[in-house]
Amino acid sequence: MKPLISVIVPVYNVEDYIEACLDSLLSQTYQNAEFILVDDASTDGSLSICQSYAARDGRVRIFSLPENRGPSAARNEGLGRALGEFVSFVDSDDRAEPELLEKLYASLTETGADISACGADGICIKSGPAAVFSREEAVGCLARGFPFNLVPWGKLYRAKLLQGCFFDEKTFYSEDLLFLYEAIKRGERVSYIPDVLYHYTQRAGSQVQSGMTERKLTALFAQDSVCEDAAVEFPKALDGFRQFILESDRNMAVLAVKNGCEGGRTSHYLKLLQANVRRHFSRRALALCQSKKSAASILLLYASTALFRAAAGAATGLKRRGPR
Repeated sequence: MKPLISVIVPVYNVEDYIEACLDSLLSQTYQNAEFILVDDASTDGSLSICQSYAARDGRVRIFSLPENRGPSAARNEGLGRALGEFVSFVDSDDRAEPELLEKLYASLTETGADISACGADGICIKSGPAAVFSREEAVGCLARGFPFNLVPWGKLYRAKLLQGCFFDEKTFYSEDLLFLYEAIKRGERVSYIPDVLYHYTQRAGSQVQSGMTERKLTALFAQDSVCEDAAVEFPKALDGFRQFILESDRNMAVLAVKNGCEGGRTSHYLKLLQANVRRHFSRRALALCQSKKSAASILLLYASTALFRAAAGAATGLKRRGPR
C-alpha cells in the first residue's frame, strides 16, 4: 500500500462551496488519504455538511475550534492531528482534480524532492515546464511568483519537513508566504509539474478583495521577516521579494481607497503602506514589476499618498471626499 497522505482543510462559513470541495477530494485516484477538516467555529451549515461526509467515508476526520481563530490556527490544528507521511493543504472553497494527489506524489517521489507543486487556475500565475529546483532556485521561484505560487495549497510536502514548521497565528495576511519560505528553506529540492490540478475560487467579499484592516496590516511583518532573512540567506532572491512587496502594498493601497478602511482611517493606512514601500524600494525591484502602469502607481505611492489617493479614486470612479 502506498503511504498515507494527510489533506488538511480549514473550514469557515463555506456552506455554498464545501460540498464541491469534498466531492473532489473523495474522488482522488490516490486512495490512501485522510481528509482532516478543521472547523473554525463556523456560524453557517458548514460543520453539518462536513459531518454528513464523515458519516459516509471513514477517511474524513473532523476537528472543531471553540472560537474563530483564522486559517493559520486551523491549519496548525490539522498539522498537529495529521498521521500521514505526506501532507497537503486544500482550501474549503476550492476544488481539486482527481489526479491531484497521485501526480504530486509521483513527482515528489520520482525526483526525490521534499515538496512538489502543480499548476492552478483561478489565480494569475505564469506557468513553466516541469522542473526540479534546488533550495536556492526554489526560493528564487518563490520570490518571482512563478512557476509555482506563493500559497501552501496545490503542493505536497514530506511530513518530516514540516515538524516544528507552523503558520504564524498572529499574521493574518501573507502568512502563507512566511510558511512556504520556511518550508523551502528546510528542504533540499522542489519539483514542479505544470498540470492544472487545482482550481482556486475567487470569492466576492474575501479578504483579498477587501479594504484595509489591522489584521491585513500584519502582512507588513511577514514581508519584513522574509526580506530580512533573504538578505542574508538568499541575496540573489532579494530583489524579487522586494518587487512582490512593492506590488502587494500598492494593491492593498488601491483597495484601501476603493473599499475603505477599518475605522475610516484611510489616510493612516496609506501612510503605513507608503512607509513600507519606501523601506523596501529599489530601482532593480521596480524594474521587475509586471507592467509600467504598476510601476508608475508604486512611484506615485512612494512620492505622495494624497496624489495616489486622488489617482486611485479617479480610476475606480470615486469622488474625492478629503482626508480621513
